[in-house]
Amino acid sequence: MPERHRGANPQDANCFAEGQLGKLRTAVVELSWLLSRGYAMRASCDLVGDRYQLTSRQRLALARVVCAEQQIAIRQTKCLPLTDLKDKTLVIDGFNLLITIETALGGGVIFNGLDGCCRDLSAVYGSYKIVAESRRAIELIGKTLEEVAPEKVLWLFDRPVSNSGRAAALVREVGKEHNWPFEAELTDGTDSLLNRSSHTVISCDSAILERVESWCNLACETIRQQIPKAWTVDLISS
Repeated sequence: MPERHRGANPQDANCFAEGQLGKLRTAVVELSWLLSRGYAMRASCDLVGDRYQLTSRQRLALARVVCAEQQIAIRQTKCLPLTDLKDKTLVIDGFNLLITIETALGGGVIFNGLDGCCRDLSAVYGSYKIVAESRRAIELIGKTLEEVAPEKVLWLFDRPVSNSGRAAALVREVGKEHNWPFEAELTDGTDSLLNRSSHTVISCDSAILERVESWCNLACETIRQQIPKAWTVDLISS
């Protein structure tokens, strides 16, 4: 098993300590207000971040958590519950889902977004490595889907990303071990394929959720059911 972990960033214990959450929740409200009135994300995030002297990690969290009110409504209208997935074909945004669950397993921070999605602060910039949590993450995703009984689960991985072939092979291997209907493919345009798919999509990528016909919040369901002790931070004001 790989020794590398998808764990917490050393800065996060301070950035998202209890004493930081008050100003971060206020920042979420103000950024949401700006975005809901048509202001651009980058400029708005800079404005709010400068006002509260937020670190780069805190600003990244804001950008992952916040969206405009109109976007929340659109995304939630398209979101299907797990119970609606029986006998359906699912198409998974492979790296998006896998890295989120790896992060939760490795003790990294997971945020609850305004649109209901769970998001981490990781990013794939042309490079991915299998980590100690990878196999277990796939197993927990499969376990969450097992009782739902989808007909087919197709994982898509971006071919240009390093080790995408190894990730796809691991998905096939785990699926075969558990007799799950897992398939995995490498593509040169995963986002485009997901956006055009007539099947239910599994992703928390904001750009994808805006375009798909239907999606399911499998990342949050997997964390809720299988990783109850995950480090989750709620920046949404009650």
